[in-house]
Amino acid sequence: MQGTVDGFSYGLVTPLVAYLMACLGGALGLRCTTRSLLVARSWRPGWLLLGSAAIGSGIWTMHFIGMMGFTIQDTPIRYDAPMTFASLAVAIVMVGLGIFIVGYRGTRGAALFTGGTVTGLGIASMHYLGMAGMRLDGELRYNTLTVAASVVIAMAAATAALWAAGQVRGFLWSVGASLVMGLAVSGMHYTGMAAVSVHLHGTAEPGSGESAAALLAPMLIGPLAFLILAGVVVIFDPMMVTGRLPAAPAEHKPGVPARPAVPDTAGPAARPVRPHTRRPLARRRSRIPQNR
Repeated sequence: MQGTVDGFSYGLVTPLVAYLMACLGGALGLRCTTRSLLVARSWRPGWLLLGSAAIGSGIWTMHFIGMMGFTIQDTPIRYDAPMTFASLAVAIVMVGLGIFIVGYRGTRGAALFTGGTVTGLGIASMHYLGMAGMRLDGELRYNTLTVAASVVIAMAAATAALWAAGQVRGFLWSVGASLVMGLAVSGMHYTGMAAVSVHLHGTAEPGSGESAAALLAPMLIGPLAFLILAGVVVIFDPMMVTGRLPAAPAEHKPGVPARPAVPDTAGPAARPVRPHTRRPLARRRSRIPQNR
């Protein structure tokens, strides 16, 4: 028996909230990626890890907010907790690999293509692993071409977002990059959901798993809290918002005495002594007036 799928059981509420969460995670993660390009190498891994966790949490939160609006007529849906947690871990790890490639190799050429591809594959892997955690009295089937299109959308949009993040041109670029990242996640999610068809075996209650309200709502608290904390880090780091390096010292203007950068503390003993040349005695005496 073919099941009737409804991906918008709450109307436009879940798609809009899911998109905003994807944009929030993308904004925080991409700004951390930008920040990593402006600091010394010793600080770079920390910023890249924070960015990976922010983007991974954002796309995972977006996915399951969207799934709370997904229903199948005549059969309940349950979710397997270990599989659901695994999808979060896959999102953070795969996105982290892509971000580390861009963070250390730059946002051009082969490095950008590789980083965007890995990040896009991480988004797609999270989605389909989360779908594999669904439990119902039936079978999920996928259209191969639509699935391939969803993966291409994720890779292309993720590559564009990483490129925009690497431009380091201020706040507007970061907003645009986060909107593109949100589009990557949301577009991939709903394209992938369009590929799903359900063949029901019956209407029995699944033997395992928990409902969306019982499992997903409490699980969303952790990623949401993390995104809020990451947002606080961004707010209190002006360089994260502007994306600009600190202003260079003003150049010395001609005619104004310059102050040495390092004070001269060597003392008089260390200063070179200028040789004193004595003028001839006869010449000095010639300048003395004589009384006649």
